[in-house]
Amino acid sequence: MKRIPEQPDRENRIAFEIVVDAYDAAERAMGWYCYLQDELQVPFKATCRSARATSPLEVGVEVEVVDLASEDDCMSEIFVLVRYAKSRLAVPLEQLACHALDKQTCQAVADWHYWVARGYEY
Repeated sequence: MKRIPEQPDRENRIAFEIVVDAYDAAERAMGWYCYLQDELQVPFKATCRSARATSPLEVGVEVEVVDLASEDDCMSEIFVLVRYAKSRLAVPLEQLACHALDKQTCQAVADWHYWVARGYEY
């Protein structure tokens, strides 16, 4: 995976707001979970931006994000719940492009995309 250039403002937000005082993987996971829980204004529209073997979504498909998945489901990466057929399905947030009307939600999604693209891990 090609890493993207460092973005100082985003790095500062991640270091001093999201994973501040996180000393291990579990604490970093919870930092991200709490940050996204506070920042994501659900429901919001999103589009599948990449195919994943673990997800039935195809590139270009529009979905409605209705919530974060449970804390337990987000201990290795962030999953969100989307309306899919007549149920809710957990898909990786990394897979979705944000089309929310509010800046805060899209910034939070972009923060997660940045974290993943930089190769950071919990």
